[in-house]
Amino acid sequence: MQDVPLPDGQVISRGSKILGHIVLVRPASAGGASRITLKFDQLQLKGRIVPIATWVRALASLNEVYEARLPTNAIDDYGTSPSDWNTVQIGGAGVYRGNGEVVSDGQVVGRATDYGAVSARLIAAPDRGCPGTSEREQALWKFSPWACGAYGFIDLKIVRSAPEGAAGEIVLESSGDVHVRGGSGWLLQVAPTMPSKTN
Repeated sequence: MQDVPLPDGQVISRGSKILGHIVLVRPASAGGASRITLKFDQLQLKGRIVPIATWVRALASLNEVYEARLPTNAIDDYGTSPSDWNTVQIGGAGVYRGNGEVVSDGQVVGRATDYGAVSARLIAAPDRGCPGTSEREQALWKFSPWACGAYGFIDLKIVRSAPEGAAGEIVLESSGDVHVRGGSGWLLQVAPTMPSKTN
């Protein structure tokens, strides 16, 4: 959804596709939760397929993504383009496109562009299961720097998603059906070193 800068200076261009597959589906049984295990493991980049290992830091419903796109300033203050809008990221950070700042509790925690790209260093959210803080800025799209876990879903949990866990497998669980609609937002992290081998 936005350009993703990499540590070596390269960029994953906006519009690149990440491909994945379902590993396992377990429907809800008497007293048991339903689960879907999936992997996002290929990046389509400038005509090449690059194998990657990913995990999900945050997952947001279609409604949460929609809300993060809406301006919070009054209609008379919109100006002539979305570059004047103020918005609220998934997780609560404010984005002020006019001055290019992402703000929380009066402190600047990231940067924004007038076309909606947001970058910041990830901030630990240990109470939600994300202890790590990043050393460099990450592309965050509609997410706050501390966004972690599932947002806007009824009884959906990210049970497992960590670089150490089962080669990038992501496990989603619910007491009902696991249902993630198209248009939902995924904040994926890629393993620190992308394999150099390409197909």
